[in-house]
Parts: sequence; C-alpha cells; structure tokens
Amino acid sequence: MGNILITIVIFALIIFVHECGHFVAAKLCGVQVNEFALGMGPTLLKKKIGETVYALRLFPIGGFVSMEGEDDASDNERAFCNKKRWQRFIILVAGAAMNLILGFFVILSVVASEDMIATNQIALFSENAVTEQTGLQVGDVIQSINGRRILVETDIIYELSKDADGVVSMVVLRDGEEVTLPAVTFAYSETEEGNVLNIDFKVVGVETNFGNVLSYTARKTLSTARLIWISIADLFTGRASINDLSGPVGITQVVGEATSYGFATLLSLLSFITINVGIFNLLPIPALDGGRLVFLLIEAVRRKPIKPEHEGLVHLIGFVLVILLFIFVTIKDIRNLFA
Repeated sequence: MGNILITIVIFALIIFVHECGHFVAAKLCGVQVNEFALGMGPTLLKKKIGETVYALRLFPIGGFVSMEGEDDASDNERAFCNKKRWQRFIILVAGAAMNLILGFFVILSVVASEDMIATNQIALFSENAVTEQTGLQVGDVIQSINGRRILVETDIIYELSKDADGVVSMVVLRDGEEVTLPAVTFAYSETEEGNVLNIDFKVVGVETNFGNVLSYTARKTLSTARLIWISIADLFTGRASINDLSGPVGITQVVGEATSYGFATLLSLLSFITINVGIFNLLPIPALDGGRLVFLLIEAVRRKPIKPEHEGLVHLIGFVLVILLFIFVTIKDIRNLFA
C-alpha cells in the first residue's frame, strides 16, 4: 500500500507540473481557461475561481487544461484557436517543457547532495584487465562508444550493456588529443543469470562544486532524454518489444525497489519518469501534445487551419488507441505479478 501511495504522489506531481505548464502559458497568452483538472473520471472536488473551474477527479492517472476553442471553432477572441500560431506552439510545448525542467531540478537535488561526482576518466584497472590489454590507459577520458557520445558515466554502462560481443570502438581523450581505439575488448563473467560483461576499470571521482554540479546535471538530463528517445526508436524499429513497456502497475513495483535503496534512488526514478512523460508527450501521436503540434505545423504550411471536426476526430481515435495501449500494458503488468 505504501508503494501504491508513493506512486500516486509521483504521478500526481508529474501531471500537476505538466498541466501547470499549459495553464500558465495559456494565461500568459490571454487564453480563456475553462477548467484545470487533476485526475480523470468523475469529479470529487471543484471550485470556480474567476473564469476557471479547478477540479480534483477520481482516477489519478492524468489531468487536463480545458481551453476555450481548443477542440472547436469559437468567435471568442480569447479562444485558443484564435491565438497566433507562435502562442499556440508555446502553450502546447509548455507542459513537456515543465516536465523536463522538473527532471533537471530533481537531478540537481540528487547531485548536489553528493560529495563526489563520477567522471568519464579512467582511474585504475583491475588485475589483468582485458580493456587495458586492448588499448585503454589510465587517464583516458572516454568520449564515445560505438559512435555514441558519452555524456555521463552511466552512458558507459548503457552502451556496453547493448553490445553483443564485448568488442567496442572507443574514442578517448588522451594527453589532449582524441585517440580512436577500434577494438576495446571486455571479458565476461559467469553468473546465475548467464554471462555478464565485466567492466574491469573504475573512473575518477571529483569533489562537487557549484560549476560541476550544474554541468553534470545538465549532461545527465540530456543523457536521460536521449536514452528515452533511443528506447522509443528501438520500440518502433523492433529492437525492443511492446512487452518491455510498463504501466502504473509495473512502475509501482519499480517504485518499491527504488524506495528500498533510499530516497536518492527514488528521486532518480522520479526524474526518469518525468522526463519520460515530457518526451512521450512530444511524440507526433494524435491526442498528445506532439500530435497537436503536427496539426499546427500543417496549418502553418497550408496557411489555414484544418477543420476542427476533422482534427477532433483524429485526436479522438488517437486517444482511444492510447487508452487501449494503457489497458494492454496494465493487464501485462498484472499478469507478471503472478508469473
């Protein structure tokens, strides 16, 4: 029950921040906001302040900002549909932007609480290290692995985990110059779960200060966003399965595991989820912010908007498909609980 409550609080915070982005941007652009709701389904509590109804709904799985003229034509000059395109663009991206900003500050709080920050520089090797024998040296700063830029030390682990044969191409910074190492080799260790690639070196840690905390936080935020984009791309290209997706039930399990490791780990999970929500909402899928941005782009090219009823139908279909995906993932997660 504790894990469920923590998960609800996490999602409520992420949704609230997301919708606040839309709400504040709409107000600043002079759009009439009819309702600001946290949650979906039947209304539990509501209060009208000025022109806006603020509501708390039964199911804590979403939320919305209802704007005048958002889904239909309106003669109201303060309607969303009658605002300039750049204003509508800002309103649409503001929710995702707030999720990314929340992720940045959550990561910042975790990094600032630590005494040391890990770098990408090799500090030492274990005895008889294969990577040292195949090109790496103490002092090397890992710049890229298999062509992908290494932003933070966790990128090293991620890139190696995706490698199939334990032989990777690296670019390192050595004595101020970039050096290409075409075949850095890693050994494997046998475990109960099978062969696991053995990272046989450690990286340098540096004491935290104002500058490196900000720098690391920015790079970590970018790294997390990139990881999510890669995962989404893998899903569409078939390198990842739809069965790898998790919904609220699966996330509740992960929250339980993160809580057992401490508050910092839980905050790291929060940062990952909120950045994930921000990125996902920008996908060009009908009913999501990214889908609405596509219609805004089409309008800019055509120099006239698509009929509201046509756009509304597309978003309705997209919403149904998203709900069906949500149901599928939830059923899968429940089955995994009893597997």
